[in-house]
Amino acid sequence: MIRTIAALAAAALLTGAAHAGPDDFSYGPVFDSYGRVADIPDAEALPADTVLRVAFDIAEGADPGEVSRRIDSAARFINMHARAGLEPMNVEVAIVLHGRAAWDVTTADWYATHQDGAENANAELVAQLIDLGGVRFFVCGQTAAYYDITGDDLLPGVQMSLSAMTAHALLQQDGYTLNPF
Repeated sequence: MIRTIAALAAAALLTGAAHAGPDDFSYGPVFDSYGRVADIPDAEALPADTVLRVAFDIAEGADPGEVSRRIDSAARFINMHARAGLEPMNVEVAIVLHGRAAWDVTTADWYATHQDGAENANAELVAQLIDLGGVRFFVCGQTAAYYDITGDDLLPGVQMSLSAMTAHALLQQDGYTLNPF
């Protein structure tokens, strides 16, 4: 057993096998402060005319004052595919928020009032996703009613939907697939 492990280690050193790690992740090319990704040179090439229409479903809110890892995933998705050669305009993303995740797309005043004075760290990310990535945000109206969130309490560009279920049904009819991650 020990000889096998030693032989495998020696073979790895002789072949110059490289191991990736956290240092291999970086920002860009669309978002330079969000959506860190790694280059995958061995990945199958995507046809240049590929169009991706993906909906993210987010129910879990970020910790007070923290950036939502789930919202950041949309920036990762766009950066990853732009790096792989797709035109950013061919990567269409929609985010449907319900439950506590709706809090992450509220104005500074609403957020601070409901999060013990914390700052909404997601405001800049949401603005960049909308402005640079063309991402569409939908808040579940049923969630909003439960938490007393009105349209005026939402960050600029975030839309109110009748429900998360309705938003997903309409997005699916529009050719969006649901991202399970």
